[in-house]
Amino acid sequence: MEGKIIFKTARNFVLEILDPEADYRTKEYTLYLNGTYYVTTDQTILSVYGLKPDTDYEIQLKCGNDVSEIIALHTDYEYVTLNVKDFGAKGDGVTDDTACLQAAIMTVPEQSRVYVPRGTYRFTHLFLKSHMKLELAKDALLLAIPDSEKYPVLPGRIESYDEDGEFLPASWEGSPTDTYASIITGMYVEDVVICGQGVIDGAADFDNWWDLEKRKNAPAARPRMMFLNHCRDIVVQGVTFRNSPSWNMHPYFSQNLRYLDIRIESPDNSHNTDGIDPESCTNVEIAGVYFSVGDDCIAVKSGKMYLGKTYRTPSKDILVRNCWMERGHGGVTIGSENAGGVDNILVKNCYFVNTDRGLRVKSRRGRGKDSYLTGITFEHVKMDGVMSPFVINCFYYCGPDGKSEYVACKDPLPVDERTPKVGKIAIHNVRCTNCHVAGLYFYGLPESKIESVEMENVFISYAKNARPGVAAMMTGCEVDSRKGIFVRNAERVTLKNVILEGNSGEALDIEGVDQWSWD
Repeated sequence: MEGKIIFKTARNFVLEILDPEADYRTKEYTLYLNGTYYVTTDQTILSVYGLKPDTDYEIQLKCGNDVSEIIALHTDYEYVTLNVKDFGAKGDGVTDDTACLQAAIMTVPEQSRVYVPRGTYRFTHLFLKSHMKLELAKDALLLAIPDSEKYPVLPGRIESYDEDGEFLPASWEGSPTDTYASIITGMYVEDVVICGQGVIDGAADFDNWWDLEKRKNAPAARPRMMFLNHCRDIVVQGVTFRNSPSWNMHPYFSQNLRYLDIRIESPDNSHNTDGIDPESCTNVEIAGVYFSVGDDCIAVKSGKMYLGKTYRTPSKDILVRNCWMERGHGGVTIGSENAGGVDNILVKNCYFVNTDRGLRVKSRRGRGKDSYLTGITFEHVKMDGVMSPFVINCFYYCGPDGKSEYVACKDPLPVDERTPKVGKIAIHNVRCTNCHVAGLYFYGLPESKIESVEMENVFISYAKNARPGVAAMMTGCEVDSRKGIFVRNAERVTLKNVILEGNSGEALDIEGVDQWSWD
C-alpha cells in the first residue's frame, strides 16, 4: 500500500491510495497528517482540507498492520484570499447574492482564491475567469434561484466577420442552440480550480426546470450546472452538486479537465440530469466521483450532425477510475451525439449499482463517417443490479428521425458519408451480479459491422427475480429477461473465460459475426 498526491493547492490536496490487494470500498484506511489522526475512510481517492499555504506536511496511511511510507507535501503559495462576505454577500438564504459573488470572482488576482464561508447564498448564475480558485467551505451552500426570467440567454451561433467563421456560445444535445446561461459558466478560460467541502444546488424540480415538455428548447434550452466552452486546465474537486436543471458537468471543446472526489446527485426520475458529459474534449480525468442521477452518469459525446461534420473533433483520451455510479440510464455511455468520433476511453476500478446499463454505446445511421467509436475499454469493474451490463446499439431511436426506416432497417444499406462505425471494444476482469435483462447485447450495422469485441475473465449472474425489460432503445428490440450473450453484425468476437450463471435459453446468440471464439 502506498499513497500518491494527485492534486494540491495552497489549502488542500487529493490523495490516491494505491493498494493492489484492495477491492472497491472493501478496506478501511486511516490517514495521519503530521503524525495526528485526520480521518478513517474506505475511499481510495480522498480530499484533505484546512492546510496552510507554502507549508510542509507529512502524510502517512495505515490499514491493519500495513503502514505506508511517509509522503512529503509542500502546499502551494497563495497571494490573497477574498472572502465573499467582504464583497457584501449575506449568505442568509434569502438575499440574492449573485452580484457580490460575481464581484469577488472578477476581482481575485492570480495565485489567490475566492472563499465562500458557511452560509446559504442565493444566486442565479456565475461566470468564471482565468487563473482563479473558488473554494466552498464546509456547510457553505450556493443555492440557485430557479427563475428563468433572471437568466441571460446564450445564443447558439453568432456569425463571425471572418469568412465562413462563427462563434458558438451555447449548445444543447450536440447542436448549437440558444441556451440559458448555466449555473456556472466558463467561456474560453484556463487555469481554474473549483474546490471545497460545500454544495452547489441547482434547485431544479418538477415545478420548474424538470418540466420536460415546457423547458427543453423553448424559449431557450435549460441551463446546465456547469458549462465549460473552449476551456483548458480546469479542476473541479471535492464539491457536491445537486439538482441540476439538466446535464451537470458539460465541458465543450475543452482540454485538460479533472473531476476529482466530487458528488453529483439528482433524483432517479429527473429529466436529462446526466453526470459528466465531455463533448469534443481531450484529456479528461474522472476519478473518485460518486454519481446518482436521473440519466447517464457519464456520456461521452462529439456533436450531432452539424458540429461533427463541421469541426470533426472527437472526444478522446478519457480516463474514468475509482468511481461509484448508482442508478441512471447508463454508467458510462458513448453518444448518441457522436458525429465527431470517440477514441481511447478507459474505465477501471469502478462500481456500478442499479444502473439500467453499464457500458452503453448509442449510435445510428446518419451520424456520419467521422463517427468512429473505438478504443473503449472496461477493466477491473464490478456491477450489481445492472439491468443490462453491456450494450452497443447502432439503431438508437431517440430524436426526431430516430424511428425512420433509414435508421431502423436491419438489412444492409449502401455505405456512404452518413455511415458510422464502431471499432474496438475490450472488456477485461469484470464481475456482474444480479443482472436482469441481458448480459451482453451488441447490435452493429450489417453494412458497417463492429470491428472487434474482446471479453476476458468476465462473470455474469442473473437476479433470481429478474425484471424484464428492453436491453436497447431501438426498433425491434423485444422485452426479455436473463438473456445471455447476444451479438449481431461484428467482424470478430473473442470470449475467453466468460462465465454465465442463471441465464435463460442459449448462452450465446450470434448472427452476422465473421470470426468468433469462446474458450
